[in-house]
Amino acid sequence: MFIQTEMTPNPNTLKFLPGKPVTGGQSIEFLNQKEACDVSPLVERLFELDGVATIFLGEDFISVTKIESADWTEIKTLVLGVLFEHFSMGHPVLLKPVPKQKKSTQTEPVSEVVAKICELLDTRVRPAVARDGGDIEFCEFEKGILWLRMRGACAGCPSSTMTLKMGIENMMRHYIPEVLEVRAMQD
Repeated sequence: MFIQTEMTPNPNTLKFLPGKPVTGGQSIEFLNQKEACDVSPLVERLFELDGVATIFLGEDFISVTKIESADWTEIKTLVLGVLFEHFSMGHPVLLKPVPKQKKSTQTEPVSEVVAKICELLDTRVRPAVARDGGDIEFCEFEKGILWLRMRGACAGCPSSTMTLKMGIENMMRHYIPEVLEVRAMQD
């Protein structure tokens, strides 16, 4: 088995590609080991490694974010070892289905504008940020302001502000004139 690694725009995050499905289409972010308890033994083991801060599971990849002071030369080898053992043994990544994380804060019925925003996010934006080891999530659209949450490698990435403003905001404003501004939602 060969596990590929890719750099991401976030210097604290590496993307690992095991060459096998990881979640089956869903993206799941784990901010600590407690969240992984009874859900993913793989993620629990990864959190046991010194220096691991967060884990993001994509459809076919795993993004590992380290703490600022940790060194990738030490952590990368350990992460690869855990992933190699887990996938070689054929263990499942998830023990049970995980409900979709971070539901939208939108309370009124989905408007036509929100439906267009979500379609554009799903078809154009999410595939692009997944290539960088992350995901983006619709939070709210109110008074012309679109609130999005960056996840995985995109959360805390130095270039995420530029991605939101120069990339996503420009595209949204071009296709959906009701969008006046795009802002990042913080947890």
